Amino acid sequence: MSHARPVITDRPSRLAILAAFAAIYLVWGSTYLAIRFAVETLPPFLMTAVRFLIAGALMYAWARARGAPRPTASNWIATALVGTLMLAVGVGAVAWAEQSVPSGIAALIVAVGPLWMVLIDWLSFEGARPSSRVWAGIVLGFTGVALLVGPERLAGAGRIDVMGTVVIVVGTITWAYGSLYSRGTRLPSSATLAAGMEMCTGAAVLLLFGTAVGEWSRLELDGVSALSLASVAYLAVFGSIVALGAYLWLLRVTTPARIITHAYVNPAVALLLGWSLADEPLNVRTLTASAVIIAAVLIILGERRR
Repeated sequence: MSHARPVITDRPSRLAILAAFAAIYLVWGSTYLAIRFAVETLPPFLMTAVRFLIAGALMYAWARARGAPRPTASNWIATALVGTLMLAVGVGAVAWAEQSVPSGIAALIVAVGPLWMVLIDWLSFEGARPSSRVWAGIVLGFTGVALLVGPERLAGAGRIDVMGTVVIVVGTITWAYGSLYSRGTRLPSSATLAAGMEMCTGAAVLLLFGTAVGEWSRLELDGVSALSLASVAYLAVFGSIVALGAYLWLLRVTTPARIITHAYVNPAVALLLGWSLADEPLNVRTLTASAVIIAAVLIILGERRR
């Protein structure tokens, strides 16, 4: 969902840049816990649909009001495909899985996304063959995931749900594929408009998902907690508008090498928030696995910047 922008010549204030980085570090890192709170009393697909419908409609209206051209039919088709891959399946999978998988663990599994992107780019988009350094990072990253959810973690008192873990992995692969697909498709020239369209179309697909699995019959409005409602509002406004807006702005004013650091800061933030606010487990094994995964992401991203 990222759209490259040239770096502008007027340097913004240091405070503005720091605030934007705080948004993509802290807000995106906190969305995993917010998702967990939201799905405590709301069905995951319908909840995520509402989140993206609110954010997408606001971003679409904002972009059009600021002069973005009316999207064409081909624009809608392209954004629908990207929105389905990245948001409906990618984010929807995480929301569904967090009914049983701790938010910090989910964030760590998602953090392996850059590894999948390298492999998919090579195998499906005629990207460069991974170098030996990148292969080392890939092996290290999957070793970290194996350490995180190895056989002994799939049973017993500290078990991690198998199906939830698999669903997150599938969602992460789909997100990576959608990110790569978006580079060569006919998205609108306005990144804000494109993001709004992706969210709206992704929300429509999520509504279909929710209907297909019977979430409407399980939705009990009287049982929806204030915390879940507040979490949906937070995800829509801060997770999908504020943080994404900061990300798109940073693409214009600083280097991709700095921006991509959120890939290894977000899981650390998610782990700490899950442990401190939701009593999620944070033991030596989890910390070791997180260090291995983050090191792998550093290797991959460092090589891609060369």
